[in-house]
Amino acid sequence: MKIITIFGAHCNNSMSHKLAIHILSGGQKMLMSTNPFTTDEPDQDDLDVAVFEGLARYERRTEIRQISYYLSGDIAPANYYTELFYTLRTASVTDLIYLHLNSVGGNFDTGLQIINNMLASDARVVTVLEARAYSMSAFIFLAGDELVAHDNCQLLFHIYSGVFAGKGNEQQAQGLALSNWFEKFMTRICLPFLTAAEIKAVLKGSELWMDSDEIRHRMTRMLREKNKLIENAKSHLKKDEKIVST
Repeated sequence: MKIITIFGAHCNNSMSHKLAIHILSGGQKMLMSTNPFTTDEPDQDDLDVAVFEGLARYERRTEIRQISYYLSGDIAPANYYTELFYTLRTASVTDLIYLHLNSVGGNFDTGLQIINNMLASDARVVTVLEARAYSMSAFIFLAGDELVAHDNCQLLFHIYSGVFAGKGNEQQAQGLALSNWFEKFMTRICLPFLTAAEIKAVLKGSELWMDSDEIRHRMTRMLREKNKLIENAKSHLKKDEKIVST
């Protein structure tokens, strides 16, 4: 069961979204080291270390354990997110995990692993759009059990990019397999937030941009569709009860 939060109000949404994908640049160099093959004393500049600050964790202890992760900047290689993976995998049904998003996308494999761990977690995972969620980050946003969209935010959906290697027939096979897989993946994660026509357009190379107003409009539409399903289910249940009673 999903919950959508609009302007701080919580609305049930039984639509289930699962899975997601990358699209922008890959991992980045995180560390700088001195040359191990020289006996010269290293310069101070050579000793500088670029500290990874793309993921920060905060925890609040109440009756319900609340854990917040801030996913910022480019999505880096997966080894920088092992604590997030472990937290998602070991969380209990009473835990509440927030993923605050302000990212332009990045490493595909990392994003996919984040989503798979979100979907496998027993905790309620709340994705919070705080600025931008482009590319892979947009899919991570839609993979949450609860979606929160702040003012002045943006989403961007577009097709993947990559480089193939090997013989011509191997590259053709890779391209076909990836294309078929990505279509299934995007359909699973994006429906009903995106329409089937919009997904088809993205798969053909179109870019789909949304601001907070459009995002909330779609969330409201999903809520109306969900309420219709509930009302239909209730009416069918009443009919079945009457048949049984007679």
